[in-house]
Amino acid sequence: MSAEPPFVLIANPRAAAGRAAARIPEVEEALRAAGGNFVTQHTQGPRDATRLVREALAVGAPGVAVLGGDGTFSEAVNGFFEEDGTRIETDAWLGPLPCGTGGDFSRTLEIPRDMGRAAERLLHTEPRAIDCGWLTYCDHTGAPASRAFLNITSFGVGGLVDQLVNDGPKWIGGRPAFLLGTLRAVLRYDPPDVRIRIDDSDPVEAKITNIAVCNGRYFGGGMHIAPEARIDDGLFDVVTVEARPLLPQISLLRHLYGGTILEQPGIQHRRGSRIFAEPVDDRDHVLLDVDGETPGRLPATFEMQAGTIRLRA
Repeated sequence: MSAEPPFVLIANPRAAAGRAAARIPEVEEALRAAGGNFVTQHTQGPRDATRLVREALAVGAPGVAVLGGDGTFSEAVNGFFEEDGTRIETDAWLGPLPCGTGGDFSRTLEIPRDMGRAAERLLHTEPRAIDCGWLTYCDHTGAPASRAFLNITSFGVGGLVDQLVNDGPKWIGGRPAFLLGTLRAVLRYDPPDVRIRIDDSDPVEAKITNIAVCNGRYFGGGMHIAPEARIDDGLFDVVTVEARPLLPQISLLRHLYGGTILEQPGIQHRRGSRIFAEPVDDRDHVLLDVDGETPGRLPATFEMQAGTIRLRA
């Protein structure tokens, strides 16, 4: 019987403000020590992880390990789908190895930051089926676009936070970078009125700070926005943060980090498998935050893809 072909390690050397590049040899050594048979591919730019995953699946790789942050993981998940959203037929697994600015999906999975332990866990854990989301939205030119997302997509102040974080100093670390970006964004944010519909319920209008459509539990460098979310229940947790004055808004941060956000006034928590959201005023450009990136704006439709990813972590 022939040996199983090697899995592919996709490494993003630009993750964590370039600090990931120095960790690639450490990760490779940890995987070898854990008994891994693999080949390494480096990303060169945006969407490269998507391309590399598709190439790995095309040659029959049994799985793909991904070294990077939430954005790299999200790109990798898109490699399991065609551009039109069709799931590529494969039994290959996806294994995140966290090394990025936010690291929020890895928090949900409780992946060790120590690469030796993370590699052991990845290679000696059986794959399990988890969910992801499919997002249809408007890009920054107003053209229709679509993509998968793995962790959380939010809209409102979150999109502005992403812009500020991605344009700002990532060397200060994930949580400080997102906290600084959040404070700057809240100071300049003008809350829009948004109309949202969950499954077959009646549409609801609200003036919002942010609405998060959650598969995972964390975003924004450790903000615990959806403490009850599960990545394998076939449902999004939808958390609405209604608009409020500046000081009460800032005071919410301790509840976000502390995991008590759902207990606070002005917070709505619902679940569903299909969500549609649009600005009440078409002139409002309500930005999206998709796994830490800002690809476009509302209107948007979020569709649950239950059990479509075989996770190994």
